Amino acid sequence: MARYLLSILLLTAIFPAALPAASEDEIAEAYRSIDPVDVYACCRKIASDEFAGRLTGHEGYTAAAQWAASKFREWGLRPVCENGGYLQAYPSPYTVVDRAEMILHLARTGADGTRSCRDTVLAAGMDFIPQLYTDSGRHEAGLVFAGWGISAPDLGWDDYAGIDVEGRFVVCFRGTPEREGYEFEPYDEHRKRMETARAKGAVGLLYIYPEPIANPNGDWLEGFTPAIISEKAADLFLAERQSTCTDLREDLSGSKCPISFELDATISYDVASRHFPKGTGWNIAGYIEGSSPDSRDECIVVGGHFDHCGLHMGMLFAGANDNASGSATVMEIAEAFSILKRPPKRSVMFVLFGGEEKGLEGSRYFAGNVPGGFDRVDAMFNFDMTGEGEGTNCGYTSDPPALLEVLKDADMNIGTLRRTWRIDHIGVRSSDFAPFYLKGAACVAFFSNGPHLHYHETGDTIYRINPEIMADIARLGFLAAYKWADR
Repeated sequence: MARYLLSILLLTAIFPAALPAASEDEIAEAYRSIDPVDVYACCRKIASDEFAGRLTGHEGYTAAAQWAASKFREWGLRPVCENGGYLQAYPSPYTVVDRAEMILHLARTGADGTRSCRDTVLAAGMDFIPQLYTDSGRHEAGLVFAGWGISAPDLGWDDYAGIDVEGRFVVCFRGTPEREGYEFEPYDEHRKRMETARAKGAVGLLYIYPEPIANPNGDWLEGFTPAIISEKAADLFLAERQSTCTDLREDLSGSKCPISFELDATISYDVASRHFPKGTGWNIAGYIEGSSPDSRDECIVVGGHFDHCGLHMGMLFAGANDNASGSATVMEIAEAFSILKRPPKRSVMFVLFGGEEKGLEGSRYFAGNVPGGFDRVDAMFNFDMTGEGEGTNCGYTSDPPALLEVLKDADMNIGTLRRTWRIDHIGVRSSDFAPFYLKGAACVAFFSNGPHLHYHETGDTIYRINPEIMADIARLGFLAAYKWADR
């Protein structure tokens, strides 16, 4: 009883006036329905083996989408599609990698001038991992280091100048030259790098990352076999130059001109994949209609991406934190809203997006094809990686200025906010709020404060998830979304 009274008092402080829609009692009841056990169970279901890592287009993702749609129906959310369903379809080609082998051949010159070769077998998942849009292929080819992998002569930078990558593997870091502004940002997109390397005749591009991670964000290119290799593996062939990845990255970051060179090493790479050009992605969406005839044609989108990286080479990328956790948080908020007998003035749309890992496919499609006959999306609240840590970090748009105050007011009852920052730019590494931001919607991006230790690795499993932080973020999202939709 004491906890109930405290909830009522705190919620009354957040909603001080007599509410035109739900009463304080109704809001308190919906708020109390948010339960760590429930949201954890939802996250566990989404990240289960049953859905095979939820690669958009794959049957595992489709099965997961159908399950989520059944929950929206169970909670009485309004369907968004003309056929009365909750699934919005869009094209989503995808690729499944079946196997991959990589051997590094290191040349050596003895004291007597004789040449020899030492072979090192690289382990899939530890030393390298294919990009999850690779074609099948078998190559034994030389290596050429090409800095950031950027060819932008018009900006005074070309990592390919003076080198020949025909029939070879391009090796590069991800990143851009250090300059003020965002002029190089389009060149930091995966697709741009891959297309550039292929157009110059390379058989593949090898990114150097601290550890190899799964990445489906790119296009299948015929005959092109890109991959990610670890810094540990790259240090083996950089040793010939008495260098390491750490040294080379520092030199490149501080340089005013490209650093590119051929390497006296080759790689044998054999990869087998299956490409499905006619794959279908699904956004899962349902809504609560607003109570005001003057405002219900506007909607607040409460969403997060439902997809992850799939099942490849026998390795399951379950994506519990990224983003079964954010999806479960959205679903918990949706269920809480469904309890309200009187909704806020504006409609609230709950969306689980497909294809975020493939480059915001689903949210781009949804923002350009908002279902349900709504005039506009007033705001977008995004939930991405909400499962690890003990606090909440939030990005927010400063226009309109009241948005941050709504977040702070909602947090009075929870105390979960740790860090906030202003969203004033959309880059190539943004999450699903980006397409809505570009269309003028107010945006909030919710994350747990981590650390997010197994990003895009097989270790991102349900065992890393904290039920309490997901519930706290759901409570914060529920209160803030209600207040914003009812303003």
